[in-house]
Amino acid sequence: MATEVKVPTLGESITEATLGAWLKQPGEAVGQDEPIASLETDKVAIEVNAPTAGTMGRQLAQVGDNVAVGAVIAEIEAGGASAPAAKTEAPASTVVNPAGPGENMEAKEAPAGSGDEDEDGPHLTLSPAVRRIVLEHHLDPSKIKGTGKDGRLTKDDVLAAAEAPKAEAPQPSAPATAGAQAPGADSVPASAGTGERREERVRMTRLRQTIAKRLKEAQNTAAMLTTFNDVDMSEIMAARARYKDLFEKKHGIRLGFMGFFVKAAALAAQDVPAVNASIDGEEIVYHDYLDVSVAVSAPNGLVVPVVRDAHALSFAEIEKRIADFGKRAKDGTLTMEEMQGGTFTISNGGVFGSLLSTPIINPPQSAVLGMHRIEERPVVRDGQIVARPMMYLALSYDHRLIDGREAVTFLVRMKEALEDPTRLLIDL
Repeated sequence: MATEVKVPTLGESITEATLGAWLKQPGEAVGQDEPIASLETDKVAIEVNAPTAGTMGRQLAQVGDNVAVGAVIAEIEAGGASAPAAKTEAPASTVVNPAGPGENMEAKEAPAGSGDEDEDGPHLTLSPAVRRIVLEHHLDPSKIKGTGKDGRLTKDDVLAAAEAPKAEAPQPSAPATAGAQAPGADSVPASAGTGERREERVRMTRLRQTIAKRLKEAQNTAAMLTTFNDVDMSEIMAARARYKDLFEKKHGIRLGFMGFFVKAAALAAQDVPAVNASIDGEEIVYHDYLDVSVAVSAPNGLVVPVVRDAHALSFAEIEKRIADFGKRAKDGTLTMEEMQGGTFTISNGGVFGSLLSTPIINPPQSAVLGMHRIEERPVVRDGQIVARPMMYLALSYDHRLIDGREAVTFLVRMKEALEDPTRLLIDL
């Protein structure tokens, strides 16, 4: 008797998701609670776990299908692994490799018992997170060198392979009928005008579609404006160098920059509460707490998990939560609840080398702070030109709610706190 696999509850107000990938194929053995499929919602990717152990049976939805909460998407047959199930009117989904039309990426995984067990077996045993990345980037796992235990593939191995430049396809040989050449043709380089130009069309993920929609909505709705300031990072860098070892020994986490910026934003928001407010219809909603959305890079795009009650957290608590968010964003294990809410956003483009940007606010929030790379620049101190590690700060805000004076004041308060971190300790 087959056990139905249904789409789980996805979170408040979310009624459907997109089937991103099948992690198990018909005929494969499945353990209880083992991930068998990956769903993409507007915010995160969610794995669907097998309700019971058995053999993967029919797959009733294809990759790319929108599936509602509670819908049956697959069946688990009782018993051990068997031959792959025959296709039904709802065929098992396939992921087509653009480099080879009609080539099924799932089929590229070596079947059990094929090849050298010692060489390929551990290499092709993929964790759910690794399998998802392989499918998303249309990679052949048998051609990737694993650096994990017993040669297993890690996420870093697969991501590195995805980012590596693709080998050029061999040029097709000239047809037999093309023996004669026009006069003077031998003087033209063979590559002139004959180089292969390729295009690849990849369907936007549900997350990417939502990001695009929300960012455009922000531009269409808010009266956005960006103001800038710069910060001398000398004192913060000196403090980190002085206390980083003691901090890590005591708290088990490295002392980073984000703790300073989150605390400085909380301090500045006390003086300029409009930056931490939002517009709801014809009303302004002020918050006596600071829930900071921290922009984190994930394989499928930017996600913004929320550090709640950031104003009341210690440096160590802030750093631990952000480090945890970053790790789980790469693993695709952030929950819907962790992505919802937020009253203010901080985005650190500096980790990618950005010198300056104009970030877009995340509705219904009214402001977003952009951090950038630290760069030594000449500045004047006490009448002398000296080199200092400087960072540009950008505050994009909704001018319907926040005046220019308030935006500038907020950045000045942050600048004062960051250039003199003692202010963060004595609440000045």
